[in-house]
Amino acid sequence: MDHLRSLRYFLVVADELHFGRAAERLGIAQPPLSQRVKRLEAELGAKLFERGRRVTLTEAGEVLRAEARELLSRWDRMTALVAKAERGELDSLRAGVPPDLPGRVLAAILTEFADACPAVRLDLHELTTAEQARLLADRELDAGLLQLPVDVVGLELGPVVDTPLGVVLPRDSPLARRAELTLADLAGEGLVHAPRAAAPGSYDALLRTCWDHGFRPAAIRHARNPEFVLGLVLAGHGVAFEPRARKEPRVVWRPLRGDPLRARMAFARPSTGPHPQAAELAAVAAGVLQGDGVSSLVPPPQRPRPWDVFYDRS
Repeated sequence: MDHLRSLRYFLVVADELHFGRAAERLGIAQPPLSQRVKRLEAELGAKLFERGRRVTLTEAGEVLRAEARELLSRWDRMTALVAKAERGELDSLRAGVPPDLPGRVLAAILTEFADACPAVRLDLHELTTAEQARLLADRELDAGLLQLPVDVVGLELGPVVDTPLGVVLPRDSPLARRAELTLADLAGEGLVHAPRAAAPGSYDALLRTCWDHGFRPAAIRHARNPEFVLGLVLAGHGVAFEPRARKEPRVVWRPLRGDPLRARMAFARPSTGPHPQAAELAAVAAGVLQGDGVSSLVPPPQRPRPWDVFYDRS
């Protein structure tokens, strides 16, 4: 425990870069703080601070600061989870889901998770992928259903569900007479889609695929709510891409030949100190999402290895 306290003291000094202010913040005298930091330096065999007119971190100090924050965060979470388990209070898993997740899918996830983990309460929050990624990084969420691709540094992905997207368009559109469409067939049409800020990775990937296949939207209207999407499509502001047909007589859903557009989703959890039931939630959600008859599971994206940057495969 003494080493953990030394690391906490070190981090305060690293933040303040002033031993006096750090001691005041910690509520201790400056000499004991300086002695503790010196002992830490002796134990590590590395100088952590340059002490002159100004206190600065050495390169070794910078490394320790990054590692110490992660280690202490893991320790704090571990002790909190152990304490809750001892008191029988480990009953809540905070998870995010995207706003456009269908209600029947949400209900199925809740029901099946309750069957699998009856002692754990699933605390769901309606959040965009970008919001979830931030909250996962801050450890304010235990799991999040993300629209891929997304930066997964510091996160562990569960099973990835891959779903082909089709086109939603007004029933009176000339394109509605065809059994299937290509993206090039949509030339001249507008596009109704969620804002880029909600999930930048999937937004950019979708537009890139549209451009590569001959569809450059005449205009893009942004909509979060599925009913708002429907209203804009019916008003002639553009087509929308969705995984399945709507139960709405005024629009039709047509598949895209060759399935060029695909939505990929996966539950993510922090890779260090995750909630004990986060992996179970990911597995349950993947099973529910895959059960629509058209989706499939695919391997999670591979993280680039450091040497791949320098290795020319050509």
